Amino acid sequence: MRRILFFFLVTVVAPAGWSQSVNAPLNDDYYHIIDRYEILQGQINPYFFSSWKPYTREQVALFADSLYTSGEFDDRIDQFNIMYLLNDNWEWAENDESDSQKAFLNVFYRKKSDLYSVQTPSFDLHVNPVFYLGAGTASDADYTPFINTRGVQVRGMIDKKVGFYTYLGENQVFYPGYVRDHISETLTVPGEAFWKGFKDNGYDFFTARGYISFQATRHINFQFGHDRFRMGNGYRSMILSDFGPASLFLKVDAQVWKIKYTMLVQELTAQIEGNASGLTGSSGFPNKFLAFHQIQINIGKKLNLGLFESVIYSNPDPTVDARFEWKYLNPIIFYRAIEQQDGSTDNVILGLDARWLMTRGFSVYGQVTIDELVLDELTSGEGWWGNKFGIQAGGEWINAFGLDHLDLQLEGNLARPYMYSHDTPSGSYSHYWQPLAHPRGANFREVVGVARFQPVPKLSLTAKLMYSDYGLDTLDSDWGGNILIPNTLREQNYGNEIAQGVSTQQLYASFRATYQFKHNLFADLQHVYRKVDSAHDPFDATTNYTSVALRWNIPVRVSEF
Repeated sequence: MRRILFFFLVTVVAPAGWSQSVNAPLNDDYYHIIDRYEILQGQINPYFFSSWKPYTREQVALFADSLYTSGEFDDRIDQFNIMYLLNDNWEWAENDESDSQKAFLNVFYRKKSDLYSVQTPSFDLHVNPVFYLGAGTASDADYTPFINTRGVQVRGMIDKKVGFYTYLGENQVFYPGYVRDHISETLTVPGEAFWKGFKDNGYDFFTARGYISFQATRHINFQFGHDRFRMGNGYRSMILSDFGPASLFLKVDAQVWKIKYTMLVQELTAQIEGNASGLTGSSGFPNKFLAFHQIQINIGKKLNLGLFESVIYSNPDPTVDARFEWKYLNPIIFYRAIEQQDGSTDNVILGLDARWLMTRGFSVYGQVTIDELVLDELTSGEGWWGNKFGIQAGGEWINAFGLDHLDLQLEGNLARPYMYSHDTPSGSYSHYWQPLAHPRGANFREVVGVARFQPVPKLSLTAKLMYSDYGLDTLDSDWGGNILIPNTLREQNYGNEIAQGVSTQQLYASFRATYQFKHNLFADLQHVYRKVDSAHDPFDATTNYTSVALRWNIPVRVSEF
């Protein structure tokens, strides 16, 4: 990866002459604001392709500027949302009102969105604190759930040719009981990498993300660093989600006419070691690699179609690092063809995604992901284990029932048993022992409903209801739910069906009220109800969790699994 970086620095950065932009960090609340206005317009915008996130800050500002100048959204809540996006990306905006009325010491907060900022013809800099303090009470914990995050976020540009971004955060968290149980069973803190125990029931971990971004031509962008991405229009993703931790990556985007091509290469962690007190690796965890590419095309003004393919390549010996495969850097070839030609045992997944803006205020979307599929076996109806696929279908209704600022989303997801697994210990579709796609792994059905309502500019209400039916594995069985278990240990070749194994149903419901005092300074009041009913009584559990939090320049932390 170091040689790859050197190559692109020499051949791409040096001649680059186009303005540069970093990404707007992943945040469900933030990106919903953006997506709702595209859906309200009822046609695909020319600035970004919605199935690949994050967007660049320049793209967000261009889109928000177009909303501002169109005059189409003129009520005070819409104006507040659009101005929020413009002020948050003021270095690219034409119509922002980002200047503070009174800067602190004439140095800090000269702009509403930035603690400290510099903008000259050759240098752009934005520095912001990150803070998250929350506490609550949970029925499944005899302690007080608590979160304390302190950090800093920095972004900028040099000579308008090279962009940079970094986020550093120190965290101490006491999770509710169901998350603590998950950590004990999997040795993973959801969304995070290395961790250690903190006092009796807490967890301590350091979060670091950062990358450089540079524009090779007007339409081709390269990014290299340590971060995470999300692919799809759904609340969940069946191919690449942001559930797991960040990783080392190289990403190439080419966006021209009505086509966008994305290539992503990531170095992932294949195995971890630890115990109840934390992870213990001292000589480096073994690695593996992901190569991913996708091509999207806009058909007319309402339909977007995408074809994607990914491959996990690892060492069959889980204690040994994988060797980087240069062949997967070929941007215009099918990975499956390369993998078969070399007699490789790599794990290849491919599929389709689509989004249709049916009319103003309503869109439908979906994904079909295929790990392995034999048509004759599928049509026979005998439940062959190797028919591994995942499906997503959903829709969004903006200003539902004619009520302004009520947005509804309904989505269904399913994954066949053994989906995302592989025949080697390290070949699964995972990073740091966490799924790269859906957090449930495989062998499940799920329905997700999300309602968002913004009654006044600074107040947002969000309600979620998620029901899932899945099958659990036991210590001595593999029914296809745990993607980390090699599928050579499967229970049977035929007769497999979704939710086989230990039959389990889960209901997850939450309600959150969020108030924005100042730009990116939020207060949250949230309640979570989670109930698990299982054929194996020890798996039954019920949680009621109520919390309050104060956040500054950081998205809300959720544990929706």
